[in-house]
Amino acid sequence: MKKIIDSRKLFGVTAKTELQELKTLYRNRMKEVHPDKFQDEARKHQAEEESKHIIEAYHFLVSISPETHAISAAEYEKTITSSPITEHHYKAQTLHVTFADGSIYEYFDVPNNVYNKFINTDGKARFARRHIFHSFPYRNVKEVTVPEPAQ
Repeated sequence: MKKIIDSRKLFGVTAKTELQELKTLYRNRMKEVHPDKFQDEARKHQAEEESKHIIEAYHFLVSISPETHAISAAEYEKTITSSPITEHHYKAQTLHVTFADGSIYEYFDVPNNVYNKFINTDGKARFARRHIFHSFPYRNVKEVTVPEPAQ
């Protein structure tokens, strides 16, 4: 949750902010701190670090946006309903789930008690579909890449 809060605070946005508005705020912030604006090496270096942070926060917010989720809803549903969970790990209330199709999703703010129930159940995929996949903010960390057919 800290990552979500910090990223939103950086741009002064809420969960309901639309992507177009976020994009405008991102561009304006980048104009303010772009490293090419500065001659002083120390300030230029500081601007580079700041711009990296802004870029990372922007891409993160785009990845957890409801608009982004709506675009990839069919693919997400297919993955969580038909692809078994092959691996998972949990750290600082963030659950990383790897599916057999190669997709990797991060779920944020998953409480310890929910994670403990998840790891102690025999039907992990069923439990996750009911209690995790649509209950917590998530993002796609790695999309499935379909190989090109040989010619």
